[in-house]
Amino acid sequence: MQQALEIIRQAERELQPVFSYFDEIAYYNQVKILDKFREHKVREDHFQPSSGYGYGDQGREVLESIYAGVFQTEDALLRTQIVSGTHAISACLFALLNPGETMVAATGKPYDTLANIIGLGKDKRGTLIEKGINYQEVALQIDGFPDIEGIKDAVSANTKLLFLQRSKGYQFRPAVSIEKINEICAAAKMSSKNVIIMVDNCYGEFTEILEPAQVGADIVAGSLIKNPGGGLAQNGGYIAGKKELIEKISWHLTAPGLGKKLGATLINRRYYYMGLFLAPHAVQQSLKGAALAAWIFSYFGFAVLPNWDAIRSDIVQAITLNNAELIKDVCQMVQRYSPLDSDVHLEFGSMPGYENKIIMAAGTFIQGSSMELSCDAPLREPYYAFWQGGLTYEHCRYVLMKIIEDIFMKQKT
Repeated sequence: MQQALEIIRQAERELQPVFSYFDEIAYYNQVKILDKFREHKVREDHFQPSSGYGYGDQGREVLESIYAGVFQTEDALLRTQIVSGTHAISACLFALLNPGETMVAATGKPYDTLANIIGLGKDKRGTLIEKGINYQEVALQIDGFPDIEGIKDAVSANTKLLFLQRSKGYQFRPAVSIEKINEICAAAKMSSKNVIIMVDNCYGEFTEILEPAQVGADIVAGSLIKNPGGGLAQNGGYIAGKKELIEKISWHLTAPGLGKKLGATLINRRYYYMGLFLAPHAVQQSLKGAALAAWIFSYFGFAVLPNWDAIRSDIVQAITLNNAELIKDVCQMVQRYSPLDSDVHLEFGSMPGYENKIIMAAGTFIQGSSMELSCDAPLREPYYAFWQGGLTYEHCRYVLMKIIEDIFMKQKT
């Protein structure tokens, strides 16, 4: 244990400037969110549930206004009826695209569940492609970054929507930074000033000072059981952007003419407000854990992305583990030292919406919460694992120490 702890302490000494940088980002975002709470005069009454149609739900309306303010957009839609980040993105795409119109993916092939929505999987039923929507893809460059010139060439007057996936998904590539989103937005608008630029913001919220809408994105969407829920929101998703686009999406989510005026929240909203308030700190803890993981796995000879000292734009740490058995071992350690289901034995298994079998370590208080420490991987070469989340740095630190002790040091002996 002492030897593993010394390795951790060595890492922390080298990581101190990186951690200080994360502290400054968290401080900035904390103040931004606090100011919006104060501006909207949040009261205990705003936490109360609503029923039936949800007409006049002041707590829902205030929370949506806070989200719009935090993400610097004209309007926002936040609902417990949105079952996942994929659902939020799907609602946007089906609402904003009509038959014969074209969607361009700016960051290569989207992750598995979104690819199924588009119609890139075997089953085309109910997909965008079946609905007559045209789809194009701009491949990433060899270095994993978006191809700005390729995007500029792909976008034309006939392009209705340009889609960016900010996080890496199950790819060994960099997350798309706010600086790069700014470049993409500028290039796309040069080709067509009317193109709608949409960002899948999952895993990216509060990792930087700015958010995508501040550099040109028209619509952003994400999950409340990832960054903005702060580990407290129990479900739901959000969509934020231009008012006219939010109205179209709300008509798709409920019904034309009803839109966002309806939608009861059947449970107390306290944790949705409180989760947003705590989100910058939770993201900071997660970023510190990810940077430590990058340092540790690099120290033991594994390729990681991003590197431990890199600027980050999502909370996901990709690690090349080279074989399926080692992936199982690492994921099992994350599971073993989780607060829930620590005795569960993990195996690769089929999951709805995924092309390959998946292994998922997630002993989380909220099912599927990626804000809590988890680690998952698809069963495909070259065997990447994806470490994400971590409500407390101390939890991440302890799990990494046990990985050093129980996997890396045992291999040496």
